[in-house]
Amino acid sequence: MAVPHIPAAIRAVTARIGAAVLVVWGAATCAFLALQLIPGDPVSAIVGSNALVGAEQREEIRHHYGLDRPLALQYGSYLKKLVSGELGDSYQLQQSVSSLLAEQIGATAQLALWSSLVAVVLAAAVTVLTSGRSRWPRRVSTAVELIVVSTPSFWLGIMLLTVFSFRLGWLPVSDSGDARSLVLPVITLALPIAAVLTQVMREGLLGALEQPFSLTARSRGLAEHTVRSHHALRHAALPALTLTGWFTGTLLGGAVVVENVFARSGIGRITLQAVSDRDLPVVQGVVALSAVVFVLVGALVEVLYVVVDPRLRKGTGVAAA
Repeated sequence: MAVPHIPAAIRAVTARIGAAVLVVWGAATCAFLALQLIPGDPVSAIVGSNALVGAEQREEIRHHYGLDRPLALQYGSYLKKLVSGELGDSYQLQQSVSSLLAEQIGATAQLALWSSLVAVVLAAAVTVLTSGRSRWPRRVSTAVELIVVSTPSFWLGIMLLTVFSFRLGWLPVSDSGDARSLVLPVITLALPIAAVLTQVMREGLLGALEQPFSLTARSRGLAEHTVRSHHALRHAALPALTLTGWFTGTLLGGAVVVENVFARSGIGRITLQAVSDRDLPVVQGVVALSAVVFVLVGALVEVLYVVVDPRLRKGTGVAAA
């Protein structure tokens, strides 16, 4: 009996879904094992270090949360809840982790999206303005980029607060609920990303300006800035897309620092609090959420590759727009 032929598209989709499941499973497993290695009794994190709780009550709490079961059973129960979307309850807040993350993800998503937009626009503008010019603009830009990348996010945020909030009084110190309180956190998170993207895109743009298609565009009478922004910049964006994994990790990790420096609500702030309080369900929920975000961003990047580079549309079924 002949084995039915499986279309390549179905095989590709199946492979990607399998890879996505492995990524989420691996991240969740690492989080579970790492938290088990943290010294201390989880019951103390649940009741508080200063609470006067007897041995019998501790055993009841341990049994209620399943902490008295073998580690393998705890791990199996954890994976079962993860698949069903039930992440348990926070030890400290006595609230569902799913609802807690749902309440906080909006603020972090707003910060991440605005930071991404500012970083990309700033990197593209600096790349176009400094590539192929005289040496001095490139040298100045490179020096500033190195300084920004080398500066820790918390220190950059403190300096911005000192200048624009404490000294000049232009912007609020902490989250006040209006758009002005978002300016400094966005700049703090966007500047290091923009600096790295600029370095990568500049190299790509310089190479693209020497390609035959750039010479053809110039021979058609197009202005130099048009060749840069409409033709060469698209090709320079391809190497930058390969940094998306780092880009996403920087946004998620930077949110932890930025949200605490600027006293903003969000996933980053509750993550730091959960780690310090050993609130295991919250930490595990944040790790699982981060893994899902990485998977979704990876799928989006593959689509962007096809959109940015028309040469990749052959055989993909994506029509040229």
